[in-house]
Amino acid sequence: MRIKPKGFTLLELLVVVAIIALGTAGVAFALRDGTQSQLEREAARLSALLESARAQSRSSGVPVRWVANPQGFRFEGLPPKTLPDNWLNTDTAVQSTQRTITLGPEPLIGKQTIVLTSRSNAGRTVAIGTDGLRPFGVLNSEAGVP
Repeated sequence: MRIKPKGFTLLELLVVVAIIALGTAGVAFALRDGTQSQLEREAARLSALLESARAQSRSSGVPVRWVANPQGFRFEGLPPKTLPDNWLNTDTAVQSTQRTITLGPEPLIGKQTIVLTSRSNAGRTVAIGTDGLRPFGVLNSEAGVP
């Protein structure tokens, strides 16, 4: 009669540790800072809205202004409800001192920058802007260009 050994072999333990390590790494990469992701999403959305308003201003010949307010923002010079006037997340706010931007109808506008921040975590910011010729875009923090 043969006695079956109790316990795990070294190979079995190594396989379990490897599986746990892979699972932990996957979860760590999947979890991102939600506040920063939300700000980046808001910045990309606002860039697209500003470009849309700029195009509508050029095609109609009517100046369009973007104005930030505590609840969100609005576009003056466009028919009501043409473009959204609120943030996707109520935690988003405008940090910039520049709270009004004229978007046209001239093809060239001055250099514009808007800084978005989180109300709950003021250290989180994202800047969008244009040099006046190129479209609005999220600015690269190192180079300061879209």
